[in-house]
Amino acid sequence: MNLRTYEVDVPIHDTAHPDRRGVHVFTGEADSPTAALRRAHEVYDAALAAHTAGLEIPGKQPDSWGARGLRPGWQMEWPAAKAGLWHNPVSWTSRSDFAL
Repeated sequence: MNLRTYEVDVPIHDTAHPDRRGVHVFTGEADSPTAALRRAHEVYDAALAAHTAGLEIPGKQPDSWGARGLRPGWQMEWPAAKAGLWHNPVSWTSRSDFAL
């Protein structure tokens, strides 16, 4: 299996103030964008279930997926979620000011 690190961006909005919008970001290892979307949704569902039951939100899973927190009152827009390969924004290979 060829696992790579993916980022899943899920648009969100505040249910009390629909004009307030944002993006919830998940990262983890997967073998495809489809698998990444599935895992992000699974860890979110697990975090929501734990929170609803008054339990601690599960930490990062062995496959590196996890949810560190929830935003009560914010609605996830899963149909609009996008998955793609994650690019480390602080990697020296992605810096435009790098010169030899």
